[in-house]
Amino acid sequence: MMRLLFITLLMSLPVLAQNLMEERIWKVAPRKKSIFLDSGVFHHNSDLKNAGITAVRSSSAPGQGYERVVIDFNTPSIPKIYGHISPKDQKITVDFFESTIVTTQPQLKSSKNVKTIDFLNVDGKSITMDLSMKSKASFDIFYLENPGRLVIDIR
Repeated sequence: MMRLLFITLLMSLPVLAQNLMEERIWKVAPRKKSIFLDSGVFHHNSDLKNAGITAVRSSSAPGQGYERVVIDFNTPSIPKIYGHISPKDQKITVDFFESTIVTTQPQLKSSKNVKTIDFLNVDGKSITMDLSMKSKASFDIFYLENPGRLVIDIR
C-alpha cells in the first residue's frame, strides 16, 4: 500500500513542475523595448555580488497606459536574476542572486495593479520577490545602471 502511494506521488510530480520547454525565455535588456509579455521566463546574468535592495517604488502617469514598479539597488548594476511570469497565479516571481535587503522590508505605498509584494530570504545569499497582481497583467521588464534598477512596467 505504501509503495503504491509512493509511486503515485512520484508520477504526479511532473504535473506540478514548470515546463521550460513550453515557456518563452528571454534575456532582460538594458533598455525599454515596449514589448509586454503575459507569461514566460526571464533572466539576467551578472557576476555582481553583495547587491542590496534599497527600495521598491511605483508610479503611473496619465496617458502612459502602464504602471512602473522600480526595484532600487545600492550597486552600479543589478545582480543575476531569474524570473517567471505566471498568468494562472496572476503573479511575477523574481530571484535576486547574491543579494540582500539593506533596509526594512520594502513595500509599495499604493499601486493600481499590484495586490501584494513579498520578499523571502531563501538561503542568506538570495532574495525572492513575489508581486501578486490584482488582475491579469502583462509586463515589460528591463534594467538601468548607475545606480542599478530593475524596472517592471505593468499593464
